[in-house]
This record gives sequence, structure tokens and C-alpha cells, in this order.
Amino acid sequence: MFIRSERLFLRPGWPEDWREILARIGDERIVRNLAQVPWPYTEDDARSFATAPQDWALPHFLVTLPGADGARIVGCAGLSRNDDEIELGYWIGREHWGQGYATEAARAVLGLARALGHRRLAAHHFIDNPASGRVLAKIGFRPTGQTRERFCRARGELVPAFCYELDLVAPDNGSDPLMRLAA
Repeated sequence: MFIRSERLFLRPGWPEDWREILARIGDERIVRNLAQVPWPYTEDDARSFATAPQDWALPHFLVTLPGADGARIVGCAGLSRNDDEIELGYWIGREHWGQGYATEAARAVLGLARALGHRRLAAHHFIDNPASGRVLAKIGFRPTGQTRERFCRARGELVPAFCYELDLVAPDNGSDPLMRLAA
């Protein structure tokens, strides 16, 4: 599965991507904001992620930035299951922060989630990562008013996280290009 957005191309990982994945996510300032990623992040972790099988209902993508030198990996975005919730998750390499790539990639994954028939998505961010909360607000997630303790592998401890939700069945406000094409 592949997704094209205005500036980005989202694609599955390939075995040869492991070095570039390691170069982007091998930064404690990124990994400490993710629940399931270990620190230190090793070559074996990158190889395992690059070759992880895809679940058609819960796809994950490398976020790439096409250019004259090819399409460089700038991060990752996708869907996962956490207990009984389908969650949106993403990360962007630090050298690409502040350029709107997380928002654009997450919005592209939302369009696919609707097309796959998901009715509701959840998202969380650790309370010491407000930038992720701003991304979630931009793409339509609403705070639930709940804070949960979530285990962070990189930190090795429970960390408070704000909870968000998005109803994918509600009428679209025109921001989702896939929904506009379907109309």
C-alpha cells in the first residue's frame, strides 16, 4: 500500500531501509516520545522494523520526501492496535521538525483509515510532548479529557499521556482529499 500527499510519499519499509531508519529515529529526543520503541535504538531494531510484516487493516508507512536525489525517509506514520482501540501514531526525524510533515503524513493516514472502514481512532501523547498534541488538533482529533499512564519503553517507566479521539464516521469538513474524490 502506498499513499501520496501534497509533498510526501508514504510507503512500506524494505529491508535495505534499515540504515536510513536508524539514522532518523536513533535520537533519544524522538524515541522518548514513543511508547513502543526502545532506547538505545539499535541496528537490529531498525532491521526488524524495516522487515516487519504489514497488516492490511493496520498499515504503517515510512514517510518519505521525494526530491532530485530520490525519496529520503523523514519519519513514519501508521495505525496500530492498543487493547480495544485503533491508534494513530507517527514520528518525524528531528532535522525535519517544524515543517508540517507530521501533520501531512498523519492526515494522509486518516484518509486511508476511513477507506479501510475504521470508524474511530484514538491517539495519545506524553504530556511533556505538546507538539504532538498540536498535530492531533490540526487533523481533527479531540481531547477526551482523560490522562492515562502509558509505559514508555525508551524511558523504562509509566509516563502520563493525554488521550484523544476522532470519529471517522462523522461528516467530513472537506479536508480529506480521499473523501472529496469519493463524493
